[in-house]
Amino acid sequence: MSAVRAIGAPLMATEGLAAGYGAGPPVLRDVTFTAQPGQRIAVLGPNGGGKTTLFRTLLGELRPAAGTLQRPARIGVVPQTERSRLDFPVSALDVALMGTLSTLPWWRRPGRADRERARTALADVGLADRADRTFGDLSGGQRQRVLVARALVQDAPVLLLDEPYVGLDAPSIDLLDGLLARLAADGRALLIATHDVEQARDWERVLCLNRQQVAFGPPAEVLTRETLERTYGAELVEVADERCVMPPHHHGHDHA
Repeated sequence: MSAVRAIGAPLMATEGLAAGYGAGPPVLRDVTFTAQPGQRIAVLGPNGGGKTTLFRTLLGELRPAAGTLQRPARIGVVPQTERSRLDFPVSALDVALMGTLSTLPWWRRPGRADRERARTALADVGLADRADRTFGDLSGGQRQRVLVARALVQDAPVLLLDEPYVGLDAPSIDLLDGLLARLAADGRALLIATHDVEQARDWERVLCLNRQQVAFGPPAEVLTRETLERTYGAELVEVADERCVMPPHHHGHDHA
């Protein structure tokens, strides 16, 4: 994996960020956070709470309605596997190679060096032996790791992951956990949209959204009952150990 470690300045930062669609009022506002090298940041919030709007703004697809955004030139995106089935016949290597397209002039096709970068990325995610397998024939966990490889080919210092754990079995979750930990250790910043509150406790920072920023900081400070109630409201489920978790059905896509 390419070292992208930086010292001092954050890889990404927002101050009072607001964003929305068209001429209407912002659907997300008052977002202020930093993403430092080596941080895994859980992005928590209900469906419609603004996670997708935030990601689209960070990517430059939406123009901020207010506030400031500092971002690197390249940001890698890892979508949900269920939205990336790529039903036409395409290999895992072909999917990883798609990551080169954003870095090439429009007239140049990927060459031998680009294919080597894609193969190296597949090796980094533990799928060197699956390079020639059809993407659609891979397991959900393997497809998710191929999508991570596609993002790695861009050599982006910041990765945005849209609910990467949805639909994965326990072994695949463990493999993805280890991969994201290695990417963070390599100096990248990862923003991970998730509904798994307990998982977020193991990461470096948590950003809670509900049409505005509710909280941002270390998990021990942010993941309190009060903050989770402000983030999720009546959708919280209380379990025996008094921790608050999301109900199992709450894994739909955030359209806000």
